[in-house]
Amino acid sequence: MSGGVDSSVAAALLQRQGAQVQGVFMALAQPDLAEQLLRVRAVADFLQIPFTVVDLSEAFQREVVDYFCSSYFGGKTPNPCVICNRTIKCGRLLDQAREALGAELVATGHYARLSGDETTGYRMLKGVDPKKDQSYFLGMLAQAQLARLCFPLGGLCKKEVYDLAAEFGLAFGQTPESQDICFLKDQSVGDFLAVHSPGYGRPGSMLTLQGEELGQHTGIHQYTIGQRRGLGLPDATPWYVVGLDPDRDAVVVGKDEDLWQQEVWLPAVHWLSGQAPPLPLVCEVKIRSRHPACEAEITRHDGGVRLTFAQPQRAVTPGQFAVFYEGEVVLGCGEIAK
Repeated sequence: MSGGVDSSVAAALLQRQGAQVQGVFMALAQPDLAEQLLRVRAVADFLQIPFTVVDLSEAFQREVVDYFCSSYFGGKTPNPCVICNRTIKCGRLLDQAREALGAELVATGHYARLSGDETTGYRMLKGVDPKKDQSYFLGMLAQAQLARLCFPLGGLCKKEVYDLAAEFGLAFGQTPESQDICFLKDQSVGDFLAVHSPGYGRPGSMLTLQGEELGQHTGIHQYTIGQRRGLGLPDATPWYVVGLDPDRDAVVVGKDEDLWQQEVWLPAVHWLSGQAPPLPLVCEVKIRSRHPACEAEITRHDGGVRLTFAQPQRAVTPGQFAVFYEGEVVLGCGEIAK
């Protein structure tokens, strides 16, 4: 439970369905930890359910925050939520809930759905609300994790969740959505990295694809593929970041036409079924969480897989995850390398 409307309604729904519910709060690196705890305690008290705080801050720092920082300094734009769901929320928390609390299942407020069983295998499906679907962030989960999870909100739209909150007597108006990266709060990525990794990030050159130097930058960690603002490179047409080169400490810039890619390479792929399907495979792919899925062919290449898009895609970003779908079903995913 986070104290927000989604996890609170998930708990209330399960309680109404007859489940024995207890709330668990993950103490991580939240800047507003005390405020969140107060909100969660208030909801747990209202629902009259037991409430436990699980301190996962050390593991979160090591497995999520350190990954986040090192990725940026390595010229990537990471997705810490994907990693956190695999290793922390649906990893260490699942283990502690079972071992310390005796829980059979862990429910979250994610907008995603599950089907299947231990015999047929578990499948993860998109949430029915296309604007809130969060299956992208769960693409690294394994069968053993899916078997112990529950997503009560997957079949609901956001408005229905607010309506249920009012029906249950939970005091939630149309509150602002929480941001994806919980540990940033109101900080920019650059400010967060300056505090948590002081001394990293070297200045360097802004280069064209042809190697011409156009200016200087203060660190590649402050840029991401497709970025236009803040480059300080006046021209008749806008310059965009088209590449980050940590070996040369270079930000590579180009024009809009240089941002479109037909192919990307993933060094490794995780399949939710536990087994790779026959390749080549044509499916739909999302290359970031808010990307409208596009058709692509997956083929084996250089120890990993190559995605060949039916139509070129803009601002494909190393460090983000490509998530594969067959209709509503999540097939698997992999981190984009180049």
